[in-house]
Amino acid sequence: MHFTPVLRSEALKVRTLRSLYGTLLAVFAVTTAFSALAGASDTSDPDFDPLFTALSGVWPGQIAAIAFGAMVVSSEYHGNGIRLSLAAVPQRGRWFAAKLVVVAVPALAVGLLTACAAVVAARAGLGEAAGGLTAGEQARGVVGCGIYLMLMALLAAGLTALFRSGTATLSTLIPFILIVSFVIGDAAGGITDFLPDKAGQVVLYETYDGPLGPWTGLAVTALWTTAALLAGVWRLRSRDA
Repeated sequence: MHFTPVLRSEALKVRTLRSLYGTLLAVFAVTTAFSALAGASDTSDPDFDPLFTALSGVWPGQIAAIAFGAMVVSSEYHGNGIRLSLAAVPQRGRWFAAKLVVVAVPALAVGLLTACAAVVAARAGLGEAAGGLTAGEQARGVVGCGIYLMLMALLAAGLTALFRSGTATLSTLIPFILIVSFVIGDAAGGITDFLPDKAGQVVLYETYDGPLGPWTGLAVTALWTTAALLAGVWRLRSRDA
């Protein structure tokens, strides 16, 4: 079977699952709301970064992006739907590639729209504190934010294919981001700079220190995502449906 009809089939599955619309709406609503709240915060902190403040809602909002990626893949394992999918498309790599496209495209589109809304909402509260942000810095933050959310959704999709369970993915990835990366980051030292979330979020800062820059940080996140996707492909190919 050619790739185009497989892609159309997978896109139809996404459109018919209303819960997936809810996760994408949550990405937009949560990120924008938290960014707006951050924009109303005190700007006298010496570590204040106007670009990161404007996009800081991504930190909670990414949980919804992760849930989206996990749910798109895990829906196949409900009621052994994976058997029907692979019977219709025996080429497992082609089927999984189509599945990843229907994760990546909506996640990127919603991520870009969300980042634009977050910047606008936060700037309204920041006022003159955001006056030093250049158009280039804001564009980099918006594009980088969209790519970051897409990569996190794909990371979740790869882990779900590996674990064959969306619950296992969410139970692993969300605590990792909220606890391992955030809480013990300072204690662990510079190694946390290369974790998938920490590395990718460098693009959200106006100024940044450390070994990674905005695009090299996203490249590190992309490497983590690629590793998860390859692990998912291996599991898909090596185990019967």
